Amino acid sequence: MSWGRARPQAAGSSLAAALVLVLVVALSSLGGRGCYAAAGEDEEQPVDYREALAKSLLYFEAQRSGRLPYNQRVTWRGHSGLTDGLQQGVDLVGGYYDAGDHVKFGLPMAFTVTMLSWGAIEFGADIAAAGEWHHALEAIKWGTDYFVKAHTEPFVYWAEVGDGDTDHYCWQRPEDMTTSRQAYRVDKDNPGSDLAGETAAALAAASIVFRRSNPHYSHLLLHHAQQLFEFGDRYRGSYDSSIEEVRSYYASVSGYHDELLWAALWLHRATGRDDYLRYAVDKADSFGGVGWAMTEFSWDVKYAGLQVLAAKLLLDGEPQAAEHRSVLEQYREKAEHYLCACLGRNNGSNVDRSPGGMLYVRQWNNLQYASSAAFLLTTYSRYLSGSGDRLLRCPDGPAAPGELLALARSQADYILGRNPRRLSYMVGYGRRFPVRVHHRGASIVSHKEDNRFIGCMQGFDDWFGRGRSNPNVLAGAIVGGPNCRDEFRDDRGNYMQTEACTYNTAPMVAVFARLHRLTTAAGVEANASDFSPEECRRQDAALRLSAECR
Repeated sequence: MSWGRARPQAAGSSLAAALVLVLVVALSSLGGRGCYAAAGEDEEQPVDYREALAKSLLYFEAQRSGRLPYNQRVTWRGHSGLTDGLQQGVDLVGGYYDAGDHVKFGLPMAFTVTMLSWGAIEFGADIAAAGEWHHALEAIKWGTDYFVKAHTEPFVYWAEVGDGDTDHYCWQRPEDMTTSRQAYRVDKDNPGSDLAGETAAALAAASIVFRRSNPHYSHLLLHHAQQLFEFGDRYRGSYDSSIEEVRSYYASVSGYHDELLWAALWLHRATGRDDYLRYAVDKADSFGGVGWAMTEFSWDVKYAGLQVLAAKLLLDGEPQAAEHRSVLEQYREKAEHYLCACLGRNNGSNVDRSPGGMLYVRQWNNLQYASSAAFLLTTYSRYLSGSGDRLLRCPDGPAAPGELLALARSQADYILGRNPRRLSYMVGYGRRFPVRVHHRGASIVSHKEDNRFIGCMQGFDDWFGRGRSNPNVLAGAIVGGPNCRDEFRDDRGNYMQTEACTYNTAPMVAVFARLHRLTTAAGVEANASDFSPEECRRQDAALRLSAECR
């Protein structure tokens, strides 16, 4: 079972066609370093990024807690957690289950929504072009509605509903839950700066997404974001020091400094206020923003993400950036350390790769790191392409934007089945995908087909241990994935590899949307073997993204 996610410490059409050409050529050059098995070496079907995008957003409907809406598309799910918060006298109905269990963990839920929102901000036109904008907004709003509920007072935030220990001793459908729904909070006396900071970041980012379509709601989200940031900054402390029950599942190993910087930069982007930027600048050194050179980006460790956000200010030539240029350059240096490490050009301090080309950080749920890397690579590629400084500065040689996008695509394609096992790690996509996903609701017959109550241990006896496929397909879920040797065992008990998490899929929404838009605009993919790396760089040097593309 998933004693969760705790882990060891760790510090215009022609223009679009040109970008796709660069992307494919860069795949060829990366292949020489063992990054990717070239498409010509297998006989797999072309990758359908639009389908992957649509199923990614569908997955979030399967993870919903609370009273489901009339337009719920995942029909094997039903209402659940309808008394959440009742014991404490608050309404905590709603939100998302993080993975294959039924605890609502605040920190990974907030990171999930931050990533969905960031993707919608940067690649909203691409999501809309695929016809998925409405579904993206629904996925974000399901989370932000819950965050607003959970923020019951300026300096009170409800961090968790359910207890991981009792929850993991039961195997039940969410509709049948009999486990504890105890709720836990952070407040002035029991601080949680990391949780408050991440939730502030999610709400600030979401406020940008809803600014045009729902300005009143956007204002509400921003109000809560600002209050939560003030709460996290004024009463400092890690939430796992205040809530013992979370330590075995989502311990904040990186501390809270990264989340406060992350929140400040998102609030600056949402408001334009210089005081938030000055906060990130003044505390850049003491909070590790320009000190930590990272090789991961995750629900716990936000440094690479916030460093990319800070670097954007320089690349965009923001007027406010000029005053703080020296510090922002340090942020950019650290952002590019991460990106160069992913590319394998960081003077030996690189992110590992499996023989099949998967970026590899650690054994447990490794695809979360590959998906978050793919997002930052895709996003920074766009930032570079829209700036005057169009090269990523790496110790082992510069990289053009197309090369970043190529590596992001290689990770997306790996997830979607272009890997040594020819297995899609997105459930419901492709001809072969995991069918024994570690997920309570998917592994038990839907209550709509059989509404007889299934007890805590009955679920283990009748459903968990059986070797057959899950009766319900958890479409769009990206599982933990293979190990460093590309090995994977499709077993319900193999939770390290077969459990899916919301933060695995959330970053890939934007990546799939971008790749779909580019490949559709190009009409046809070039054969990577027809071009050399030098030709790739010449094409990339000539490329200028139009305002429409950006």
